[in-house]
Amino acid sequence: MKINKYLLIILTISLFTMSCEMKKNTANKQLSNVNVKIETTMGNIVVKLYDETPAHRDNFVKLVNEGYYNGTLFHRVINEFMIQGGDGDSRNAKPGQQLGMGDPGYKIPAEFVYPKYFHKKGALAAARQGDQTNPEKASSGSQFYIVTGTVFPQGRIKELEKQMQMQRVNNIFNQLAAERRNEIMTMRRNRDQAGLMALQEQLIAEAEMKAKNDAPIAFTPEQIEAYSTIGGAPHLDGEYTVFGEVLEGMDVVEKIEKVKTGAADRPIEDVKVISMKIIEK
Repeated sequence: MKINKYLLIILTISLFTMSCEMKKNTANKQLSNVNVKIETTMGNIVVKLYDETPAHRDNFVKLVNEGYYNGTLFHRVINEFMIQGGDGDSRNAKPGQQLGMGDPGYKIPAEFVYPKYFHKKGALAAARQGDQTNPEKASSGSQFYIVTGTVFPQGRIKELEKQMQMQRVNNIFNQLAAERRNEIMTMRRNRDQAGLMALQEQLIAEAEMKAKNDAPIAFTPEQIEAYSTIGGAPHLDGEYTVFGEVLEGMDVVEKIEKVKTGAADRPIEDVKVISMKIIEK
């Protein structure tokens, strides 16, 4: 039987398109329910990446597959708070070298899935620059931290809610002041104390009004249960993207958080990520 050559071309193109779609679908499936094994010089940690934070999940998987994290350090460690890693500049860093600014050269838009995911002990979250230079709270392209935190009595958690509400007002005030920086600097140069005091009162009132219009800070029953039993870092909630959690190896995380540290909370003896890899469930 003679086959029309144009029909053969169309069939070939169709098969190629189907193949590409199948590969694309397979890749998408592979990027759900992802677990990552972090092999360190102090033991292994297994983390689960949340599907509800796809940009952070996909970026972390990309960097793991590229070997970006291999050889990097946990460069910032604070007992009863967190361990932080992912600085590309920490690879082969000299003793005492200042670390914490290394990344792939891009940021990831914040993906807050709050209050479902919060800073309980074992939470995996993205580090970022401060609000003054990063008001959108965009995440570092590579740096991450694992929460250890502390346990809070339930009464103390209620006090934290009030403190965090006050901090919200303070953050809004600082933002408003930054927007009026030129005006403030002019008043300072002219030594206009009365003008500065009047503007301060005005900005405080505006900040309190804006904070009042936002939903009040109140922890969910799940947060209260976690923070009063296993612990965590509640003051970070809603400020940094939580994109996963530790499934295995929390004992290793606890060992790392207790190492001796020097300047800028860098461990005196390097704690290194040997490798990371995606693992089968």
